[in-house]
Amino acid sequence: MGTLDFSVLFRHSDRFFEGFLNTIQVSVMALIGSFVLGAILAIFRISPVKPLNWFGTAFVEFIRNIPLLIVVFFFYLGLPSLGISLDGFVAGTLGLTIYTAVFIAEAIRAGIQTVPRGQLEAARSSGLSYVQAMNLIILPQAIKIVLPSIGNQFINLVKNSSILAVVAGMDLMYFADIVNSDTFQPLSVYTIVALFYLTLTLPLSFLVHYMERRFGQSDAEARKPKGKPKKNKPAGQVTM
Repeated sequence: MGTLDFSVLFRHSDRFFEGFLNTIQVSVMALIGSFVLGAILAIFRISPVKPLNWFGTAFVEFIRNIPLLIVVFFFYLGLPSLGISLDGFVAGTLGLTIYTAVFIAEAIRAGIQTVPRGQLEAARSSGLSYVQAMNLIILPQAIKIVLPSIGNQFINLVKNSSILAVVAGMDLMYFADIVNSDTFQPLSVYTIVALFYLTLTLPLSFLVHYMERRFGQSDAEARKPKGKPKKNKPAGQVTM
């Protein structure tokens, strides 16, 4: 009971791998959903349209100041009182998506504010709508700037997916709890679970660092002067 026994993984491999695949699935779905929703909320937060600005601000401030568990419980336990029943997997995925989206929105908003405002004005004066200017000109630059912050949020998302175990979401932690209740080997079970999570978070962390270096190099190359500077001829030199 007090020593590591990795044979637990082989004896209960079906449960561990089913939970692992479900964790991958919920992470990918929440990652895509939170990025899209976060970008929309970021645009709302800086929108000149007051109702959109107020809605974006109120939504972000409300969600990011309450625990993730409350958000998940709203979908899992709150919606049935309104006649809408969701299973643990769907409720957990929705809660995780919305909770992560507000932090991504704040990161993207910070990136947008670092882009010179003159670029937005130039895009609007060239005939682009506000949404087109954001999608084509401002957002690509903002995301490059805040890529490390967004990457950290995605890593947190993968780790926070363990919240699904609380609502029987069939994720890795849910099945780990079942295996632990059968084997009474918590040290072995949760060490194995930690290794499973590392196989997801470490590659994602390396990818974020790689993309950060690549974008940094491309920006540095873009700022380099093109061509060789012309040398000034000495005064009084006569050319033939």
